[in-house]
Amino acid sequence: MSEVEARLAALESRVAELEDLNAIRRLQMAYGYYIDYNRPEEVAGLFARDGAVVFLSGEYRGYEGVVRLYGTWFQNLFTGGRRGPVKGLLLDHFQLQDVITVAPDRKTAKGRFRGILAGGWHDAVLDAKPEGMPQQFWEAGIYENDYVREDGVWKIKRLDYMMQWQADYETGWAKTIAHLQPAQVCFPENPIGPDVILPEKDVRETWPHRQEVPMSFAHPVLGAAFVRDAFTAMQGKWP
Repeated sequence: MSEVEARLAALESRVAELEDLNAIRRLQMAYGYYIDYNRPEEVAGLFARDGAVVFLSGEYRGYEGVVRLYGTWFQNLFTGGRRGPVKGLLLDHFQLQDVITVAPDRKTAKGRFRGILAGGWHDAVLDAKPEGMPQQFWEAGIYENDYVREDGVWKIKRLDYMMQWQADYETGWAKTIAHLQPAQVCFPENPIGPDVILPEKDVRETWPHRQEVPMSFAHPVLGAAFVRDAFTAMQGKWP
C-alpha cells in the first residue's frame, strides 16, 4: 500500500468513527425527547431485539419489558395512559456530557451520559399528581450504556440508568429522600415490575446514598481506564 493509499484508508476509518459517534449521540438524544413526550413505542424502537433497561436496580428485558417500563408504568403514572405531552405536566429530560467509545470493529460501543430531569404538575392539574410524589422535583443520574450495530443501524443494547439524586423543588436536595426506591418485586407478580432484580451486591440505594459509577471510557491522557487506585499506583511517577 502506497503512502497515499494508507493516508486515505486512515481518513476513511476516522470519518467512519465520527459518523458512528454522531449516530450514537443522535440515538441517545432521541431517547430523551421520546420519553419527554410519553411515547413508549418509539422508545422501544430504539433498542436492539434483545435490548434491556436497568432502572432502580431492576432489569426490563426485550421489547415487552421496555414497553412495560415506559408505557405501563411511566405513561400510566404521568399521563393517565395518554401519548404525547399533556396539559400541566413537565417532564423534561436533558441528555448531557457524553463520552462515547466505539469498538475497533465498529460493531459495538459504550456511552456515558449525564441525565437531568425537571418534572412536576401545574396547579391547574394538581388532581392528576400521583400520590406520594412532590409537585415539583429535580432528578439527576448517569447512564452507562451499551450500543450495538444491528442490521446496519446503531441501537441501544443495554441502557443502564443510575439515579444520583432526587430533590423536591421547594426544599432542595439537602432535605430530600428519593421518592423512587429500588425494585422489590418482579413481573408478573408486580404488573409494572422488572423481569429480574440485580444481584444483592449490585442493588443501588437511592439518594442520599452515594456510590461510584465506574467509567467505561479510557483516561484521555493516561490511556488506561480509571480504577479506584489509579492515582495510588501512579504516585511518584508523574512527569
